Amino acid sequence: MTLFKRHAADLVELPYEGRIPGFDGATGWLNSAPLTADELRGKVVLVDFWTYTCINWLRTLAYVRAWSEKYTDGFVVVGVHTPEFPFERDVDNVRSAAAEMEVNYPIALDSEYAVWQAFSNHYWPAVYIADAEGAIRHHHFGEGAYEQTEQVIQQLLRDAGADVDDDLVAVSERGFEVQADWANLETPETYLGYDQAQNFASPGGAKVEQARTYSVPESLRLNQWALAGDWTVSRGAAVLDAAGGSIAFRFHARDVHLVMGPPARGSSVPFRVLVDGQPPGDAHGLDVDGDGRGTVAQQRLHQLIRQPGAITDRTVEITFDGAGAEAYAFTFG
Repeated sequence: MTLFKRHAADLVELPYEGRIPGFDGATGWLNSAPLTADELRGKVVLVDFWTYTCINWLRTLAYVRAWSEKYTDGFVVVGVHTPEFPFERDVDNVRSAAAEMEVNYPIALDSEYAVWQAFSNHYWPAVYIADAEGAIRHHHFGEGAYEQTEQVIQQLLRDAGADVDDDLVAVSERGFEVQADWANLETPETYLGYDQAQNFASPGGAKVEQARTYSVPESLRLNQWALAGDWTVSRGAAVLDAAGGSIAFRFHARDVHLVMGPPARGSSVPFRVLVDGQPPGDAHGLDVDGDGRGTVAQQRLHQLIRQPGAITDRTVEITFDGAGAEAYAFTFG
């Protein structure tokens, strides 16, 4: 029987959830030679499913990174990068993102979803922890439960004979890794491609896979969004056809993020962000200045707004100075 301690008097038995299926379906590896389940036998293994534009995963990264750095004896983190958007299949994009985010542990590239399917996984992020005998003993989907997850790591390491103290990691959250302001988060993740788009408010609706001139209605209700200017709404993204187009979104959250990219590698598109018609000032995000100006030069998540004060319903507007920008999804924090 394996137990972990939630609190001093609260011991919980860890279940057996089958054997770790391994990583045979990986299309490549970063930071490591290919790892197999047999090679990992004797080690406690944490498998972390991620994709580099996912804000939910980014808010867990400080903890996963800290565990990989603290527990070096008999413990391995394997990050399985399973892409959500087509550009996340590009190995150069993943390599660049991993380096910038300091993801230094082994990464299995899962571009064909083979590892995802082997684990019967359905979520980003998702953590599975296997004991030294290769049995999965714990899983967690989504954010949070960091203390519980680390206590599982500690207990399984002790079961394998490691000398582990009870101290939990202390993380320094920064940038995208800062936890969401859950008490003030009232706006959901919103996709801009027609496959998953919701709450689109431009008059006349979207013309699928057709170039069209859109406009923003006189007012937006909370969580509605609209396009202005010349856009083509494709299955996975809204693509700007002419300079001067914009996206408006009525939101209630501390942070506003947008997954977007330029028209081609090596190109860039300047943009400007306004909140309720004004420059964001000290509410600007990582990727814009106080005047709201920024440049999209990579296919990645961009932080547009991080409000330092009281949170109310507000409207963010992003206007692009050049054609070709691709906007995929808004996320909030």
